[in-house]
Amino acid sequence: MASRLSIAAGLVAGVIVALVLLVAFIFVGPDPGQPRASASAPPAAEASGAPSPSALPSGGSGSPVASGGSGEVPNFHVGEPAPSLIVPQVGGGTIDLAVLKGQPVWINFMQTTSEPSKVEFPLMQGFSDRYTEQGLVVIAIDIREDEETVLAFAQGLNSTLPLGLDTDGAAQQAWGAFALPMHYWIDKDGIVQDAASDGIGAETMVRGLTKILPGVEVTP
Repeated sequence: MASRLSIAAGLVAGVIVALVLLVAFIFVGPDPGQPRASASAPPAAEASGAPSPSALPSGGSGSPVASGGSGEVPNFHVGEPAPSLIVPQVGGGTIDLAVLKGQPVWINFMQTTSEPSKVEFPLMQGFSDRYTEQGLVVIAIDIREDEETVLAFAQGLNSTLPLGLDTDGAAQQAWGAFALPMHYWIDKDGIVQDAASDGIGAETMVRGLTKILPGVEVTP
């Protein structure tokens, strides 16, 4: 009799414990109608379609920029016929690129206030002196400055390069020469073979000249 009472008491206790657990699950546990969040679920910003910080641009307009001192620029007419260039020349006369067709031409758009131009001019003069027998013509085009200023600049650097005056900036616009100083190397057929900007050295000058002086060993 005692054993039967023990069994009955155990069953009742088990039922009570089960009922207590069921009630606790209903009132405390998660709503079975809501899905559980996954540990691998994306953050709220990504789930809503908003870009994560790593996906946002790091700044700037995204437009190409010439890298300072490297001579690397976007494709400024390289591989194309050179734009027209007709400007007054310092000292009188006119610089007309069309008249120079048949000769390799190096054109430098510059301003006297540019520190890189002060460094580049002696180098340009040296290349002009060495390769003039190969027909090389080196021309500097000053942007929006008066003749007296440009002449004084050249004389101060002992430069005899032909100097053109783009007084209204029209040539600069036509050539896209905005990252001054800007250089273009044009072959004897009038095709732009190389370009560089924003302060360059002798190595970049050699690179440009090599492309318009085929068969000539160009050295710094």
